[in-house]
Amino acid sequence: MAEDQVHTVERTLVLLKPDALVRGLGGRIISRFEDAALKIVGVKMKWMDEEFTRKHYFDLEERLGAEVYNLTATFMQQGPVIALVLEGYDAIATVRKIVGSTYPNQAPAGTIRGDLSHMSSAGSVAVGKAVANLVHASGNKEEAAQEVELWFDKDELHEYRTLAEIFTN
Repeated sequence: MAEDQVHTVERTLVLLKPDALVRGLGGRIISRFEDAALKIVGVKMKWMDEEFTRKHYFDLEERLGAEVYNLTATFMQQGPVIALVLEGYDAIATVRKIVGSTYPNQAPAGTIRGDLSHMSSAGSVAVGKAVANLVHASGNKEEAAQEVELWFDKDELHEYRTLAEIFTN
């Protein structure tokens, strides 16, 4: 197998955003990850204050501008979020596939955003709000490592074997 095709156990960060919580979708969203054999190794609920929001979205303003950052920050600070660290083979790509495109109207049916979210990019611009797309998922290995470290102390991450791991190892 080529080196770029090696499947490795990874950890990634997922945030259930305030819109997921106010709509009561937390359990349904988490079950999608567990159904895909991703293991929850860290979980917490947190309100993102201004300082923490700036740390999490440290480069958003530079990449997409102050307006996008401000809309995103306001959206993320309107309610608590549930932060998860998920672990599994190719966890980052698997989570991204389960979540779907950033813009829900572009996300395929069968993805979290395609099935449960409704806002388009044009719709968010029209109402002057951030895209309500239910979840955040780390985009790559570097981002995942940085985000997991920001959100969780080492003693908040847990090692254990799932039933599937017990029977396959």
